[in-house]
Amino acid sequence: MVKYEVTVFTGSLVNSGTLNNVYIKLLGEDGESHHSWLIDIRGALAFSTGAVSTFTVSTPDSIGKLLLIELDKQPLPFFPQDSWYPSKVKVKSPEGHIYSFPIYRWINDGEVHRFREGTALRVYEDTHPLGKYDRLRELQKRGEDYGWAVYAEGMPHCIKAQNTLSLPLEVRFSFTKNTEFLFTAVGGLAELKLEGLADCTERWTDIEAVHRVFCCKHTRISEYVHRHWKEDAFFGYQFLNGVNPTLIRRCSVLPDNFPVSESLIYLPGQSTLDDELENGNIYLCDYKLLDGVETNTVNGKQQYLTAPLVLLHKTPDDKLMPIAIQLKQTPAEDNPIFYPSDSEYDWLMAKIFVRSADFNYHELDIHLLRTHLLAEVFAVSLLRNLPMVHPLYKLLIPHTRYTLQINLMARNLLISETGAFTLYTASGGQGVLTILNRSMASMTYSSLCIPDDIAERGVGSVPNYYYRDDGLRLWDIIHSFVQGILSYYYKNDAEVEKDSELQKWISDIFVEGFLSNAATGIPQNFTTVAELVKFVTMVIFVSSVQHAAVNSGQYDYGGWMPNAPTTLQLPPPTTKGTTSEATMLQTLPDINATVHGMAVLWLLSRKSSDFVPLGHYPEEHFCEEIPCKLIEDFQGKLEVQSLTIKVRNKSLEVPYTYLDPTEEENSVAI
Repeated sequence: MVKYEVTVFTGSLVNSGTLNNVYIKLLGEDGESHHSWLIDIRGALAFSTGAVSTFTVSTPDSIGKLLLIELDKQPLPFFPQDSWYPSKVKVKSPEGHIYSFPIYRWINDGEVHRFREGTALRVYEDTHPLGKYDRLRELQKRGEDYGWAVYAEGMPHCIKAQNTLSLPLEVRFSFTKNTEFLFTAVGGLAELKLEGLADCTERWTDIEAVHRVFCCKHTRISEYVHRHWKEDAFFGYQFLNGVNPTLIRRCSVLPDNFPVSESLIYLPGQSTLDDELENGNIYLCDYKLLDGVETNTVNGKQQYLTAPLVLLHKTPDDKLMPIAIQLKQTPAEDNPIFYPSDSEYDWLMAKIFVRSADFNYHELDIHLLRTHLLAEVFAVSLLRNLPMVHPLYKLLIPHTRYTLQINLMARNLLISETGAFTLYTASGGQGVLTILNRSMASMTYSSLCIPDDIAERGVGSVPNYYYRDDGLRLWDIIHSFVQGILSYYYKNDAEVEKDSELQKWISDIFVEGFLSNAATGIPQNFTTVAELVKFVTMVIFVSSVQHAAVNSGQYDYGGWMPNAPTTLQLPPPTTKGTTSEATMLQTLPDINATVHGMAVLWLLSRKSSDFVPLGHYPEEHFCEEIPCKLIEDFQGKLEVQSLTIKVRNKSLEVPYTYLDPTEEENSVAI
């Protein structure tokens, strides 16, 4: 008889352990073991949460190189079936080889589950009949579990699931995440101590009343926003480092539909507007995507959403100052251009309409579509098309954690007919679909890759653009890591081309996520290692860095409602000199719309206790030495970048923390 030493690692998640009997079978190139009961003197405690237990499995002869293990569990008589979360199994062969089998999933039935040895294999390397059969069997099952569905025409396709309980166990929230996260405005209202205002449909009577509500919960940044929201310099700053830092672009020629009067623009020194346009000091934010969007009705009242054009000037002291605002796209007598020289409330109201437009644009295009929905596409395609033993699965699966459930909850609880976004925002309802359809039609691959995006928008030299600086550095760090991993497995372009599973992954993304629109520039297949590396870098960047940039500061910048109104109740002014503080208060959202908006932003900005930072991989999917070393190097570079950001932020009046790697989640998980 020969003996195999089997070590079983039960996960540390809450309720990971099992009281059931656990069985294993080892399958090798030259044979297999018996179906063996794993038992020791500790009994059921051998598989308690966090337990590491070692057993002996005997076979008459060596079964050769191990390929697979089979695991199952059976309840004792009169005991119920329970759930078990094994993280991995390690097997030491009689010859002294150590085989690692990553698992990281819940087993809650009595069925036999197969798991591959952890060495990554591409499809054309998986030549043993047993491995080939298991690979095909796994993908067939995944195809059944992870189907595509159409939520709405013109939007990226999504996971086919009615509710969270219909999701496969492996992609659901942990017990900890479930108990902490109530994806409803009610939960946020309770935390903010605003339940009593949730049904109040009255208008705000004075700005101090808004302040009293806001004081229930604030952050360092939100308090700064409250003090400075009226200031032009802070208004301009938010286009660089607020929650929507990707709209601003350099302007060299004024748009035809923005007939700015140079005589009404004040520029420091002797420069003219033409001089500053030529010198690259003029920037434009254009919300044309919102033009003509059907707006919501809130509390029985029609709401208003504009599609502004905002002109900004980089001053000699490196501030970005607004110099002109037109609230609608078509020039007309009843669509005046507002300037800082106008009356206090004319200019302030113009900025409020811009900030409300920015809220709606950001939430639907920049946040929902370009991070959440795309991350879901990447995840579903990964789970459908790549088996656990594939190197790209091992690389990307940590960056899909919780994404499918968070998106399903968003569709069911935020943008559904009774969702908070539908009920209390200007673009709620039909406007959501219109904006998303327009966004999809204009989205490009280059806009998802920050080096290309920065170059296309001409903002490579604008000062104090911390989103750009941190984002570009993180892109480079991720790209270097991805290049190291993928170049280890793909030695040349031909190996990429012949990986049929890899090609199916990108084809599914192109068809189901980008709706077969070749104009996006999204690859339809991969022909080179370089193409693959860039695309995978984008996937990780979007799912972690970009999501952090546009999500984490939502309450910071929107908790003080006048800085980011979810909706507005009066139309934009058609003539100058007609606004006042009373007009502003009548225009701002009602009390219930305000507090529901605050509650949602609070929930979406909150970090859970089982948060996993960028580059941390508690699940050990890779077992080869070189990929493991590359992960260590990746983490080291992220630590250096985190320190660099922390040092810089000490000197900033408004610290930019959202792209500190220690503050970024590995995936779209909130």
